[in-house]
This record gives sequence, C-alpha cells and structure tokens, in this order.
Amino acid sequence: ELSQREVPFLTGHCKRISLSTLRRKVRRYREQRLTGLKRKRRSDRSQPRKDRQAMLARAIELKRQQPLRSPQMINVFLQREFGRTIPKSTLNRQLRWAGATRRKLQSTDEKIRCRWTRDHSNSLWVGDFAEGPCIFHDGHVIKAHLSIWIDCHSRYIVEGRYYFRENLDILIDSLLRAWASHGASRELYVDNAKIYHSRALTLACTSLNIELLHRPPKDPPAGGLIERVIQTTQQQFEAEIRASHTVTLDKLNQYFQAWLHEGYHPTVHSETEQTPRERFLAGTRYHRQVNMAEALELFYLRERRKVDRTFCDVRVDCQYFAVDPKYRDDRVMVHHDPFGRFTEVKLYSLEGVFLQVAPRYDRSPGAHPFLDLQQPQPTATPLDHDFLKILTARHQERLKAQSQSGVNFHRAQHAHILSMTQLASKFARLLGRQGGASGLNADELEQLASFHRSHPRTTGELLEQACQMAELKTIPVILFQLQQLLPR
Repeated sequence: ELSQREVPFLTGHCKRISLSTLRRKVRRYREQRLTGLKRKRRSDRSQPRKDRQAMLARAIELKRQQPLRSPQMINVFLQREFGRTIPKSTLNRQLRWAGATRRKLQSTDEKIRCRWTRDHSNSLWVGDFAEGPCIFHDGHVIKAHLSIWIDCHSRYIVEGRYYFRENLDILIDSLLRAWASHGASRELYVDNAKIYHSRALTLACTSLNIELLHRPPKDPPAGGLIERVIQTTQQQFEAEIRASHTVTLDKLNQYFQAWLHEGYHPTVHSETEQTPRERFLAGTRYHRQVNMAEALELFYLRERRKVDRTFCDVRVDCQYFAVDPKYRDDRVMVHHDPFGRFTEVKLYSLEGVFLQVAPRYDRSPGAHPFLDLQQPQPTATPLDHDFLKILTARHQERLKAQSQSGVNFHRAQHAHILSMTQLASKFARLLGRQGGASGLNADELEQLASFHRSHPRTTGELLEQACQMAELKTIPVILFQLQQLLPR
C-alpha cells in the first residue's frame, strides 16, 4: 500500500517509493535502528571528478604561488589552459579542503593576539581621541573632538568629554578630571600620537608611579578595546546628535554625560556580562588619591633663566617677572603653568630648591615690587695688612739674593733663543696660520731649517722686529730682514 502512494520529498516533488526500497529501509532499521536510516557519505567525497583533477590541481598550484589570487583570476588561467572554468563555489570549497586559502597560506605573517584584561578596576586605563559631531560656536560650525578614558577591567568610562581640539592641554585637562574622580591607575595605555610622548605626560606618570604604555606602531588591532568603545559612542550617541539640530559644546557634553550614566554604564556589557558600573565598583580594591595641586605642577613648563643684573627680573615669553634682589645675577629654573593666566611664575634653584613666587610687572619706574628690599651695603672694616707685609718681605729677600749672586747675562740671553720647532711655530703665528708649525708646508719648513742651521741664535724679539720691518709678510722677506738684524 505504501509503495503505491505518492510521498512529498524535501525538494517539493512528489513521487512513489518502490517496494524494494521500503523493504531495504525496514531491514536496516531492524538491524541498526535509526543509524541504519541515515544517508551514507559518498566514498569519493571531497575528491574531484576524473575530468577535473588536472584543473583543480592547477588551480591549487596557482593559489599557492600567489595567495591573493581570486577565483576570477584563477579561472582566467584555467580558461586559457583547459578551455573551461570551475564554478566559484566549487573552486572555493576545493581550495579550502586543500588548505590553499589566503588565511592559511599567510598564517605566518598574522599575529596571535590576546585580549587586554586586568583582574581589578583602576589597574589599566586605555585612552584615545576621536572626531565627534559638528557643533555651533561663535557663529561657526566646527568639529568637536572626544577625549575618552576607559577602565580595562570593567569597561567603565572613567572620563569622557568633547573639546574644541586635540592637543596637550586637552589631554592634561582630561587626565586631571579622571584622577580627581577616581584616583590614579597603575597603567595607562595610549597610541603613538605626539602628545602621548610629551615630556609633561612622562614626568607626571613617573611621579605618580604610573606605567605609561604605547601601542605598537602600525598595528591598529592592538587598540581594539578603546576603538570598540568609540564605535559604540558613535552608533548610539553621536548618531542621535547628528540626526538632531546642531548644538553647542556645553550642550553636547551635557547630553553625553546623561547618555553615559543612564545609557552606557547601566547596560550589561556583552563581553563581561555585567554592567560597567557594577563591575567597576565590585572590582575596586584600592584607590590611589592624587594631590591635584601637586599633579598640576607636574605639567608646568620648566625653563632655565639668569636673573638680570640691572633690572633684577627674568623674562619668559616676552613677559617680565620681578625677582628678589638677593638672587640678582643668579641662574634659576622658572616653572609656570602654560595654560593659566600667566600672572606669576615660581623660581627654583638649579638644585631644585624653591626660592620664591615672582609676579609679573612692567619695567616702568617704580613698578618693581621689591624696591624696598635692597640689600644693605656692608660696613667697611679695616684691612689686615699682614699679608702685604709678608709679600714685601719676600720681595726684599729675593732682590737681596739676586744682588749678591749677580746676573747671568749668558743664561738670560740663551733663555730667549728659539729652537727649530719654536721658530716654525712663531713664524706660523706671525703669518696667521692655524695649527702652529703644522700650518707651514714642506718648502717653507726647509727654508726655516736652513736658516736656523746658519743662524742658531735667533730670538723671538728679533723675529717680531723683522716681521714689523718686512713690507711683504712672506718667509723670504722676513728672513732677509732677520738676517740684517742678527749680529755678525
């Protein structure tokens, strides 16, 4: 009865099943139960047909030669060599079974990565800048910039705010706000932008015992954590801002803080399976407080200056700052806030000792605030003349000894006789040559050596006198004048 009925198949067609087929199915079911009813795998599965073996072998060879070749390019070669092509799906499947895919052939160049993670909150903060929506400012539409810091353990945004630009003062403001609210983290992870390599940031992290980490250059996937947070911000928050009217910067930050506390922090994170707020509070095991006054001074500019001797002040960025007269003509280190009102600076010695706070002033008469602090002139005290008496006594003894022994005129005369080396050096100096005797060439040295052998008693005084008498400052002319002056 069943063999006479039409049965619908999965393909949508209806046809009859033969009696032999039904009996075979019943026999397999009795022997193997449900396992016997399963369709058997083809014995030639994943094997090409006989008429395509050569084509597939050639396609695999072409793919191994150049892993970036697409199925379309491989079929161009196959059409030329075999006169036919292989369907794209079949070709991709055969290449995958043969292990000739681009990912497998280039696996040696692809890094094996791991997730950025920490066991506790405030262990690692990741920060970055991103372009935000357009805002309205002073009658112009400009681009806003987002500065954001996220806790790695909880994905909690410890600080996020939009600014007019991306530079060092924005980075400092963002970090100070984060430190004031949540203390200092153990590590900071940033990219290789110029502001993240600034001396101020390095000094601040060193002073607060924060390890500053940078992404590897030319490796964008290493910053995937912060980039994913920025993408979420763009898709959920900035998309709504762009769909509405243009707002001001203050209004944009107001909306952003509302989205953070009501939209992002209370939502369960797909990676941690907890809300960022709950995970951040539960994972906080320590809280390192930061003295904000001292932290702000870490970002001060430091410049070396010398206190002016006449006006008793220092000059920084074309501004004058009055200094106490007791530091006149001293070298000091000037510390000042590059982002403040610049009305005063702090002075330190070169050894790091604090000296004073120097106020800004102009050099008009009577404007110096320390005019009343002139140092008193020291009172004159009678000099002790014992030392002068000792020198006078020694001089008298020396004169007495010389008068008793007489003067050795022969020794005095020989003391001024020039050797050959001294003669050459003296000539080079009189002629304006650099390097002493090495400034003369070989011919000039031979002339001087020949003259010195003939006149070994040449003195420096006679040489200078001959040089003055010579009309041309050359060696032959000077030697002629010197020969005239030497005794015969």
